[in-house]
Amino acid sequence: MHMPDGFVSAPVIAATGAISAAATGFSLSRARREIDDHAVPALGVCTAFIFAAQMINFPVAGGTSGHLIGAFLAMLLLGPAMGFLAILIVTVLQALLFADGGVIVLGTNVFNLGIAGGLLPYALFRLVVRRGPGGRLAWKAAFFAWFAVVIASASCAVELALSKTSPAAIVIPAMTGIHALIGVGEGIVTFSFLKLIESVRPDLLAGIPGSAAAPERS
Repeated sequence: MHMPDGFVSAPVIAATGAISAAATGFSLSRARREIDDHAVPALGVCTAFIFAAQMINFPVAGGTSGHLIGAFLAMLLLGPAMGFLAILIVTVLQALLFADGGVIVLGTNVFNLGIAGGLLPYALFRLVVRRGPGGRLAWKAAFFAWFAVVIASASCAVELALSKTSPAAIVIPAMTGIHALIGVGEGIVTFSFLKLIESVRPDLLAGIPGSAAAPERS
C-alpha cells in the first residue's frame, strides 16, 4: 500500500493530502499537550519497531507478500495523536530513504496507512470496547488490526479506481482479497505483542480501554 508516484490522479492526491495535513496538524497540537518524559522514548521505540517490522515481508499466496502496517497497534500503545505521528514518521522515512512509496503521493500514503489504517479502526475499536463487555482485549485488538489492513487496502483500491488506473470491479476485490490474508498476520502480531506486554508490563496498557490496567468505566 506504499503507492509509487504516477498511479493516482492529481485530485485524489490533493484531497487525501489535505486530509493528511489536517490530521498531522491536529496530532501535533494534541501531542504538545500529551508529551512528557515517558512519551518521548515510547514514541521513539514504537516508531523504530514499526519501521523495522515493515521491512520484514512474509509470504501470503500466489507469490505475493505482506508486512506489518502497525498504525493501529501504535495508536493502542501511544494514543491516536502520538500513534499517528509514529506512522507519519515511518512513512516519510521509507519514502525518502528507501523509495518505498512515492514523494508526490506521500499525503495519499499517509492517508491510507495512518487514517484509514489507523485512526478509523482505532475510533471504531474504542466505540466497541466502551459499549461492549470488558475483557479479551488482545482478541478484540487482533480483529481490529485485521480490519485496519483491509480498510486501508480498500482505501487504496478506491483511489486507484477514482484515478482510472484500474477498474473498480477489478482492483477493489483484488486488493481487499489479498489484504484480508495479509491482515491475519497483522492480527497475530498485534495479539502476540499485547499478550507479551500484559504478562511483563501491564501498566503500559493503562491507556487502552478494556485493558485490565485501564480505569474502571463509570
